[in-house]
Amino acid sequence: MSGDIHDPGQRRFLFLQGPHGPFFGRLGRMLSLAGAPCWRVGFNRGDQAFWPDADRYIAYRDAPEAWPQTFRDLVARHGITDIVLYGDARAIHAEAIAAARTLGLTIHVFEEGYLRPYWVTYERGGSNGNSALIGMDVTGMQKALAASTGEQPEAPAHWGDMRQHIFYGAAYHAFVLLMNRRYRNFRPHRALSVAQEFRLYLKRLLLMPALWADRVIATARVRGGGYPYHVALLQLEHDSSFQAHSPFGTMTEFLDLLIDGFATGAPGHHHLVIKAHPLEDGRVDLRAHIRRRAADRGVSGRVHFLRGGKLAQLLDHARSAVTVNSTAAQQVLWRGLPLKVFGTAVYAKPQFVSDQPLPDFFRWPDSPDARAYRDYRRFLLETSQIPGSFYSAKGRRQLLRQVVDLMLARDDPYELLQKGRAAPRQQLRVVT
Repeated sequence: MSGDIHDPGQRRFLFLQGPHGPFFGRLGRMLSLAGAPCWRVGFNRGDQAFWPDADRYIAYRDAPEAWPQTFRDLVARHGITDIVLYGDARAIHAEAIAAARTLGLTIHVFEEGYLRPYWVTYERGGSNGNSALIGMDVTGMQKALAASTGEQPEAPAHWGDMRQHIFYGAAYHAFVLLMNRRYRNFRPHRALSVAQEFRLYLKRLLLMPALWADRVIATARVRGGGYPYHVALLQLEHDSSFQAHSPFGTMTEFLDLLIDGFATGAPGHHHLVIKAHPLEDGRVDLRAHIRRRAADRGVSGRVHFLRGGKLAQLLDHARSAVTVNSTAAQQVLWRGLPLKVFGTAVYAKPQFVSDQPLPDFFRWPDSPDARAYRDYRRFLLETSQIPGSFYSAKGRRQLLRQVVDLMLARDDPYELLQKGRAAPRQQLRVVT
């Protein structure tokens, strides 16, 4: 039957790069216990450090140009049927995915949760701007949900594993910085060097108490200001979603457009609150740029910058929100607030996001269809959003309880629900 699990003995998994930390290692071990052999290709010492099975570890040390052919050779040598990776935009993953499609492999893509913080995204074929969700309409989702009996869980109002996330990022870059001699051809997929990345992670860890105090004070000032305000949700400039699926090359380009639109269209008593990503590491001085642009446009006293913090506290009293394509916008839609986006995003459906010019949006924004969004959110929670996290031990345990069976299922979660079958994490049986 199409919704049943493939015989694991017929599956052979090749892991590429994963989230920082031990998640991929634990996932590979559980798949192996299920009967599906797993190998890991490592491109640096950080990849190697978090893969415990040395016998199934493959070090890639050649030049980047040789990777596509090496990938094909590995698939043939080990009889690979499935590849597993975190994020699909970095070059080594995009090249592997292109080859995997021609070879008929199943492509398993993990990402941070579209409904984060308490969920992880698991899809097949692609994520974010390459997700199957991009081509789906809300009406089709509602039809698929009509036969479902699943209940929609509520999301906790906290991340819960931010310190672990930063810790594993620092550890990963320390391995690459200090022990990478055997991987001399390694090139990071981001613009900064490994040493610069490591210093930023370390600085972030050391400054966490000071940054916490700064954002608590700034948030209190906004909440106690007594003025109507709009929220802008920033992303990491080097994030693959921003780089690959938006019209901007830098975050400052977006900030200029944002502040110009606010200065032109917003009523004079309205304010703009620009919230940094929780992992913003200061590689670009966003606060200084915002101050300069706001001064140039005559809105200095009405534009505020927050270094992360809890989004819920801001959105509870906001008038609207603007972003490029941040997944945090899902919290905006959940509250029924007007939303303006500029990039490709899985939630950028015509029922949810405004198509108004930015000055008009700040002046009088169109509201989303809240009922349609609740159906969309439920569709995600019954398909690609898996409870748990990559970074905390508790979150990994919760994630692994469900995701292995999802990976072994014949159909991906979207197809299964659209076919009217029970969600795979609710009902799965092995075909022998």
